[in-house]
Formats: sequence, C-alpha cells, structure tokens
Amino acid sequence: MAGHIQDRWFKAETNAAGKTVRVKSDRNGSGLRYRARYIGPDGTEKSKSFPDGQKRLAEKWLSAIETDMMRGQYVDPSAGKVTFKAFATAWLASQTTDPSTIVNMELRFRLHAFPYIGSRSMSAFQPAHIRTWARALMDTGMAASYQRTVFANVSAVFGAAVDDGIIPRNPCRAGSVRAPKLDPRKIKPWTRERVMAVRGGLPEQYATAVDLGAGCGLRQGEIFGLAVDEIDFAGGALHIARQVKLVGAQMVFAPPKGGKLRDVPLPDVVADALTAHVTRRPPIDVTLPWRTPDGPPVTATLLFFSRERKALNRNYFNPFLWKPALVSAGVIPERLPGERFHQSREYGMHALRHYYASVLLDAGENVKALAEYLGHSDPGFTLRTYTHLMPNSQDRARKAIDQAFRKS
Repeated sequence: MAGHIQDRWFKAETNAAGKTVRVKSDRNGSGLRYRARYIGPDGTEKSKSFPDGQKRLAEKWLSAIETDMMRGQYVDPSAGKVTFKAFATAWLASQTTDPSTIVNMELRFRLHAFPYIGSRSMSAFQPAHIRTWARALMDTGMAASYQRTVFANVSAVFGAAVDDGIIPRNPCRAGSVRAPKLDPRKIKPWTRERVMAVRGGLPEQYATAVDLGAGCGLRQGEIFGLAVDEIDFAGGALHIARQVKLVGAQMVFAPPKGGKLRDVPLPDVVADALTAHVTRRPPIDVTLPWRTPDGPPVTATLLFFSRERKALNRNYFNPFLWKPALVSAGVIPERLPGERFHQSREYGMHALRHYYASVLLDAGENVKALAEYLGHSDPGFTLRTYTHLMPNSQDRARKAIDQAFRKS
C-alpha cells in the first residue's frame, strides 16, 4: 500500500531560484489539517482527515490499515456507514431459507430491532449499544425464548456484515454481551385426564387431531397437512411428508420442520380413531401452493379441513376452536370477549407432543428413537428438553445390578 499523509495547510511551490519550498495554502488555519490517503484493494483511493496536532495519530491509523491489509483483515472504513436497517433489509432479501422464516425474521426486525438500533451505522456499533438493546428486549416482557430468537437474528446480520467486510467484528459476540437467558422452567407434561378433557371440548370433526398429537407426536401443521394416503394402517405407521403453514397470511404446503420427512409408529388406538374419523368425515382434496405463495400447486387428500372445505388455518383454529376446548377442560380461565388468545407452547397443541414424549420415555423408549419420531434433527436437543422426564437412573442402576447378580 502506497499511503501518505497530506498536510492541507501547506503546499509545495517552486520559487524564483528554482527550489521547492513550503508555503501556506488557502486552507491554512481552518478545517482538518492532515489527510491520510491510501489505495484500497478495489483500486480506489481512501482517506481520513485529522485535525492540527494529530499527525502522529494519522500515521498510526495509516499503519493500522496497512497491517490489516497484509493480514487479510482489511475493512473499508466507508462501507460501515450503511445503517443496520438498510443492511439487514438487503441481507434478508438475499436469504434462500424457508419463506415463512424470512417473513418471521422481517417481523422481528421491524418490531424489536429497527425502532432501537435501525438508524445506527454498522461501523458505529459498540458492545454497549447491544447491551442496552438487549435490556430493552427484556423490558418488553416477551418470552425469554423469543428474546433469544430476536437476538440470534440480529447477531446473524452482524455476522454477515463481518463476512462481507463491512465491519471487523460482531458486537453481539463481545465478551461483555450476554444473549437473553432461557426460562429455566422445566416442561410439565399434561396428564391423560387433561388430554382427554381437551379432546372432549373440541368439535367432533377435529377431536382426532388430539389423538395424532398425543398419540403420534405430530406438530400442529403436520396434523393439518396429513393426507389419508400417508396412513399405513396395515404397517402401523404414519408417513409425515408435509405441513400446512403460513407465509404471511397465505397458507401453503411445505415439508415438515427442518425438511425432516419421517415415519412415525401408529398405535392401534390412534388407528382406530382415524378409521372412525375418515368414515364419519371423508377426507377431501385440498390444493395449496408449495412452499411459497407463488409456488406450484399441490393437491393432498386431507383428513382435517374447515367448513369452507379448505385447509385449516391456525389463526382461526387456535382462538376459535382450541381455546374454547381449553376453557371447557379447565386448563385456562375464560377471558373477556374479544380478548386475543395468546397461543403458547404451554397451552397450545405443542403440549400434546410433550405428553407423547413423556409417555414414551416413561415406557423406556430411547432418546434417539424419540427424536426421530418427533422430527428433531438433533437427539441432544431432545435429551436437553426431556431429560428430567426420564426414569430415575439410580433406580435403573440398582435394578440392573440386582438382576445381574441374581443370575450368577
């Protein structure tokens, strides 16, 4: 790098004797005196100005730029002038992940990041700014798990900025910055009595959805997207190949979460319930776009559908069907008319999956198999979530040794 320091208060001129001398420039005594200049990797000139008396600081800055270039750690100082909102918006537009994930991230940025940190330049962020913002997240009263999701999304934006050479480091990963802590409360599975009470509170045409959640561990969207030809009554299995999900306000068919197609054991009691269900309410063909609102149309013969003979929309099902069932079962109290029903995993259909997991673990099923049935990509996540539900290891150890010694 051929960098140099320009003194803008003086200029070089040739006098009458033919010698080069320094004379005062028209800028002498006003404005920033020193300008450190260099040629960047892209071939364009870069510069930064410094006031009078700070020539040494200008030289130090220029030396640091040269060192970063030699180490391959150079970051264009002007690139970081883009605001967090502008960079995050462009980054989001470039993502190729699941469309509903992009919609949800955009919502999180718009509600919980842009109002606080959106106008700040990327290069101006310090760990203190992130600590202050993270504290503001806590003060909103939102769930800790949701806070962590928002924090992770924002950190991903800064990580992309580092990769793109916009900033030298991710402020979310500074040692003094702590991601929001998860709620330490352990999952408390529903009892069989509660599961059956909620089932009894649903309209008859939707009651079998509880059997699929509590008896097969399916997610809500997977229940809504289950087709009759994916039920293997003879083999005792369900093939989970799709879900109904929302991309904004538009329903689409999509692969199961994480793209994890799987086969799930079909217990006889659930098979009997499904047989009765399809006899009482024959499945119908429903067509939805695949993955995105403008995706190709896909038709599936769904077990569950609305009175308009469309796929079930969770934004209708949860407040107008699931909530009354919870109230009738005594799970939650009746709320004021018109009050928005807050769908949480503690009281939502996800609680049926927790019940399913607790029953299998209590019966001695191994964590790896349970993770496969639930559609978890990492058995470690399954273990961390449900380890407190596993039978006491000390009891198992005593029984195993007692049994082994009695055989000798």
